[in-house]
Amino acid sequence: MTIDYSERIPNNVDLANDRALQRALEHWQPKFQDWWGEMGPNDFSGADVYLRTAVGVDAQGWASYGAVKMPDYRWGIFLAEPVPERTIGFGDHFGQPVWQQVPGDLRSQFRRIIVTQGDTEPASVEQQHLLGHTCPSLYDLRNLFQVNVEEGRHLWAMVYLLHAYFGRDGREEAEGLLARHSGDPDNPRILETFNQPISDWLSFFMFTYFTDRDGKFQLKSLAESGFDPLSRTCRFMLTEEAHHMFVGETGVGRVVKRTLEVMKELGTDDPDKVRGHGAIDLPTLQRYLNFWFTSSMDLFGSEVSSNAASSFANGIKARPDENQYADHLCSEAQFELETPQGKESVSLRNAMNEVLRGSYVKDCQIGVKRWNMQIQRAGFDFRLALPSARFHRSIGVWVNTPVDPAGQLLPREQYDRQLPEWLPSDADQAFVRSVMQRIVQPGKIAGWIAPPDRGINNLPVEYEYVRL
Repeated sequence: MTIDYSERIPNNVDLANDRALQRALEHWQPKFQDWWGEMGPNDFSGADVYLRTAVGVDAQGWASYGAVKMPDYRWGIFLAEPVPERTIGFGDHFGQPVWQQVPGDLRSQFRRIIVTQGDTEPASVEQQHLLGHTCPSLYDLRNLFQVNVEEGRHLWAMVYLLHAYFGRDGREEAEGLLARHSGDPDNPRILETFNQPISDWLSFFMFTYFTDRDGKFQLKSLAESGFDPLSRTCRFMLTEEAHHMFVGETGVGRVVKRTLEVMKELGTDDPDKVRGHGAIDLPTLQRYLNFWFTSSMDLFGSEVSSNAASSFANGIKARPDENQYADHLCSEAQFELETPQGKESVSLRNAMNEVLRGSYVKDCQIGVKRWNMQIQRAGFDFRLALPSARFHRSIGVWVNTPVDPAGQLLPREQYDRQLPEWLPSDADQAFVRSVMQRIVQPGKIAGWIAPPDRGINNLPVEYEYVRL
């Protein structure tokens, strides 16, 4: 397939003059299109969708908006502008010039971390494959598709790095990114959270708030990398990632708003009565929050990790916003870690995953605080809360430990008995799916969610964002 590189794949990596990279992408691009046609939102391939397309890295004009059929979306390759005379800001190579090529002794570590990041991008598209059929509005349908195409572009970003800097190994890994599939029993995605089904829009909003926020922190860590092309790639990806978290935060907020309207109308907070009126009760929202928050917490890895220490030491991955810290070497510093056996002092380098997780938890609190302000202003006592970082963990020192959402150790029998009260039950999920009616009339919205406060790109809420 011959590709017009400036038109079909907008880029700022001089793709038109890199023949070796052209050949690699010409081989990979048709396979990507086949994957999108099979695993993406393929039932909507003929729809005109009002999408944002990345066209450059200028802060004032990096994207254009317009109606696009998703198979014709211009997935591009963009690196943020280089920082002149940039040096490595952490670890054993602190103060040395950043690398424009992958150091040979770090090749496998860089490849593994790029592949793991790259694997999450198509996974989320696969998880959300059928959501369009139960969209609560055209506004939400468009936002789903915007997230999907940008996850596709982020896959292109990682594949570019694999093809451009890792030779045959990189090309094989790029093909593997399309061979694994979310939830596939024989060839699943690398990280378990990305094998969880997303069969309703409440899960989608929780995923984009909590799981895409994990993505934000992973990208911020990699944006500090001593490998400059990886740093520049992740810095630009963060520009797009912000919209995904906006979809999640405002989506959950709109669900809360509609639930509060129903509670006021009925004069009760009784969950059964709220459900009977077609709204999602606040305790169910809390159980969904518990599931997606704890699942996303596991994505940071074990609290004590030699891989995290090695990544920091070798200039691969730092703490987000590394310049805010005084000690960029962390060679002697210790970290006080809470374990089921009590406090333990470990090397700070070995605890980098936990440092990252702590920053993530603080960031997650911001949205929860806003949702609770809505509830408080409506005059109800219920408050949503992030569960303890010890609760429902599948990795690390708290794995399979019987801890309640408040962080208290429980007898195993009591924990097993109460766990269904804290996570979405089959009945919860069945109810949530039952209210997911498809609404595709411009300006109309499903009864379980409030309208957005404003439209997209200064357009009205009732604009026909998707023409089916």
